[in-house]
Amino acid sequence: MTACGPDGKGGSTGFNGGSGPPPEVEVIQVSRTAVTLTPELPGRVAAVRTAQVRARVEGIVEKRLFTEGSEVKEGQPLFRLDDRTYRAAALGAEADVEVKKINLARLESLLPLQAVSQQEVDAARAALKLAEAQLARARLDLENTTVPAPISGYIGRALVTEGALVGRGEATLLATIEQLHPVHVLFTQPNADVLRLKEALAAGRLKPADTRNVELILENGKPYPHKGRLLMSELAVDPSTGSITLKAEFPNPERLLLPGTFVRVRLPQAVAPGVIAVPQKAVLAGPQGQFVLLVGPENKAVPQPVKVGPMAGDRFVIEEGLVGGETLIVSGVQKVRFGTVVKPVLSRQAG
Repeated sequence: MTACGPDGKGGSTGFNGGSGPPPEVEVIQVSRTAVTLTPELPGRVAAVRTAQVRARVEGIVEKRLFTEGSEVKEGQPLFRLDDRTYRAAALGAEADVEVKKINLARLESLLPLQAVSQQEVDAARAALKLAEAQLARARLDLENTTVPAPISGYIGRALVTEGALVGRGEATLLATIEQLHPVHVLFTQPNADVLRLKEALAAGRLKPADTRNVELILENGKPYPHKGRLLMSELAVDPSTGSITLKAEFPNPERLLLPGTFVRVRLPQAVAPGVIAVPQKAVLAGPQGQFVLLVGPENKAVPQPVKVGPMAGDRFVIEEGLVGGETLIVSGVQKVRFGTVVKPVLSRQAG
């Protein structure tokens, strides 16, 4: 929250009508406690699996067999190509195999009579194998005139229409399928922060946290209802950003998370014992830096400069400026002028 600086000279975070009863504000008693350090890191949603639907043979698209934007199952037919040429080729290959079989049988019957040579019989056998291979290829081409889904997932728009020629010289891209349940979230953290964390853990100032419950904040600022788990951390630092990429996995049964969506990841990284942590909304910013509002003598609102440390869920760790025991205003600051009398009401939030 932005406000005027903590100069104590009539600055204001909002308004106070002057005369009238003191404005009511919610307060907590500042105390030291153990908190889980949970930085909020930028990330984007990515599909767990992405598959391109491509034509494997050349042909005219005869029919699209799916609804765009729908869920499809692995092996489900998606496109049908004109198969008349391939069907005829398969029938011709079948006939050729039969001819080669008859010819081989005739030569084998003549071999005991020494009417043909062994070389002629061997050549006939090889010709039959070649014909059978050509038949298998013709049948595969015929089968490929129906284009199936390579994976289960959600399919996007069709990239070709009925009547389009596909597969000439390349495997034409027809559509894309993405698996959306679960999904991956790729996010980054500055390597400098990681180094400081490792040093504090090694020195015993912090304790390791359970990283199995990773949280997400959606683009609208609301928390995502399902928790995820950390899968991996890259072993290399991106030289252009100085950051490390991490990957988490989240269930996505309602399909709220779509690939490319910007999110913020709350990753539990360490437990800090005996620190002061205050709600984020209690920390204000002014020209002189960050500060909080305390209830001082005679219930007057007093600004107190603070040095803010890492995040701990929805709270900030305060590294300097508070020692414990202070009465901190956490709600209603927009009603308050510095130095004016307020009516403190104990909040239900823990300090």
